[in-house]
Amino acid sequence: MSKLKVEERIMSYLSLNETDTSPKDLNVVAMLHNFWEQKQTSQSSGSSSESDASGGDAAAQAESLMLYESAPSPGPPYVCYVTLPGGSCFGNYKVCDTQAEARRDAARVALMNSLVNELPCRRINPQFITQSLEQAATHSAVSIEDACDSSTSIGTYSLLLQSYTGRTMLEFQEMMTVFQLLHWNGTLKALRERRCSRQSVIAYYSQRGLDEYMCSSMALDWLGREQRSPGRLGEELQVAQRELVLARRQGIELRFFKEKIEILSLALSQAYVHHTSEASSHTFEHEQLPLQTLYGLKTEVRTTPSCSPSLSPHQNTKQTVCQTSNSPSLCSQQTYGPLLNLK
Repeated sequence: MSKLKVEERIMSYLSLNETDTSPKDLNVVAMLHNFWEQKQTSQSSGSSSESDASGGDAAAQAESLMLYESAPSPGPPYVCYVTLPGGSCFGNYKVCDTQAEARRDAARVALMNSLVNELPCRRINPQFITQSLEQAATHSAVSIEDACDSSTSIGTYSLLLQSYTGRTMLEFQEMMTVFQLLHWNGTLKALRERRCSRQSVIAYYSQRGLDEYMCSSMALDWLGREQRSPGRLGEELQVAQRELVLARRQGIELRFFKEKIEILSLALSQAYVHHTSEASSHTFEHEQLPLQTLYGLKTEVRTTPSCSPSLSPHQNTKQTVCQTSNSPSLCSQQTYGPLLNLK
C-alpha cells in the first residue's frame, strides 16, 4: 500500500466521531512516534554530510525530543500537551476523563497536524507567498508594492517567506513563534527604539531558536514590570491561560501560548521568592538571580487555567481536520504583526 493511501486511512480514522463505537485498537501514541522516527531517519539518510551513525541515532533523537506533559489537575477533565521535534506543541481536543485518554487525544491532534503538514498544499511556494502578501497588505493597510522593498515590514515578511520556499508551514510557524514572543514581550519595540535595523534583527533571530537564555531574559523583563506595577504578572498570566484553553479547543498549534505561560509562571515564582526574602530580612540588598538559576525553576512551575470556561460538549474531530487540511494563510495579525514593530 502506498504511503498516500496509508495516510488517507489514518486520516479517515482520526476524523471519526468520538463515540463509544470508535475503534480502540489503534495506538495513536506509537503512530506519532513512528512517524517522526521515520521522518528523522529519512532526513538523516538524505544528508550526505552526516556520519553513518547519525541515521541510527534518529530514533533516540525522536524519543528525546517528543515530550508529553500532563497539566496538574485534582480530577477530570485532564489536559495533556505533546511537543514535537522542532518545538511545535499540540494538546488534547476532547474533554478527557483520564490522563491516558488525554495523552492519546493530544497525540491524535499532533499526528493529524503532522500528516497534513506533509501534504503538497502545506508547502510554501510562490503562489502561497503571493496570496499571503496580498492578505498581509490588506490586513495591515499597506501597499502590496512595498513587498519588493526589504526596508518595509511587508518586504521583510516577503523575504522570510521566500527563505522558507519548499519548506512546510509548520516549520515557518516554529520560526515565527520566536518573533511573536519577542513582540509580546516588548523586545522588538525596544530594538526599534534603539534604531536596530529590521534586517539585522530578522537575520539574528531567524537563525536563533527559542533557548533557555531567551526565556530567562523575558522572565526577568516581566519580573521588572511586576516590581514596578504589582499585580500585573497575575493579570497577564490569567489572560495567557484563557488564550491557551481557547487555542487548545480549536486544535491549533500551541507553543506561543504555552511559552507565554511558562515565562510568566517563572517570573511569578521569582517575584514570590524576592518578596519572601525581603519580608524575612531587610538587611540584604535586593538582587536578581543568575539566568541559569532563574531558568532552572521553569521546569518546576506547571500551571493550569484556574478559571477555565465551562466545558461544553465538543464538536467531532472532523472540524479539526477541516481546519488543518486547508491551506490557511500565515499572514494573520498574530504572525505578521510582530514585523510591524521593527524599524
